[in-house]
Amino acid sequence: MFEKFDSNRSRFASVGVVSSLPGELIDSVWINIDLNLKGVLPLTNSLTVDLVNRKGFVTMHFSQKNSEVEMAIDLPFPYSDTFPKQLFAYDDGMRETILLPSEIRQ
Repeated sequence: MFEKFDSNRSRFASVGVVSSLPGELIDSVWINIDLNLKGVLPLTNSLTVDLVNRKGFVTMHFSQKNSEVEMAIDLPFPYSDTFPKQLFAYDDGMRETILLPSEIRQ
């Protein structure tokens, strides 16, 4: 069994994510997983990240299926209505990727 969301693994963002979010928000997903979730919450290989408008700034709300534990982190970056409302961070054991819901294969 592998450690979920290991910062030594290759990390990517999909074309949809890169074209719809500024780089500092993409980096913030990984930073918050590494600094605020790992070691605090038991992580599965898939995280849901909701982008919430909190008084004009971005709040990232992290959650997982089959877990009642959630975490919201306020960020100093301005919110835009053009941002996607939701992202998924996925770790397949070799690489980690941030995807839009529309980019998930069913």
